[in-house]
Amino acid sequence: QVQLVESGGGLVQAGGSLRLSCLASGSDFAFSVMRWWRQAPGKQRELVAFIALGGATYYRDSVKGRFTISRDNAKNTVSLQMNSLQPEEKAVYYCNEEGPTGSHWGQGTQVTVSS
Repeated sequence: QVQLVESGGGLVQAGGSLRLSCLASGSDFAFSVMRWWRQAPGKQRELVAFIALGGATYYRDSVKGRFTISRDNAKNTVSLQMNSLQPEEKAVYYCNEEGPTGSHWGQGTQVTVSS
């Protein structure tokens, strides 16, 4: 059974940084695309970034230059370094794995940015 567990969320002041991590178990992590999504209150879930099997990355325009996604296949972990956070980026951040066993989601971690 695939499990994804996010950590690293919390409260930070505008301009601050957080590092989110997602630990996968029971999956073919090295053969999966890993994504970070976020969902703000009253809004649709949006894709923040993803990292492919070979390490290619994608970022939504609003986070380019501030967020960095990385993966460690030996530790089954994907991380999201978030710098210069803004209040509008307050959301629940979700880890998502898509691979040989299908699509799986973590429970989310709350990120709150105070102004």
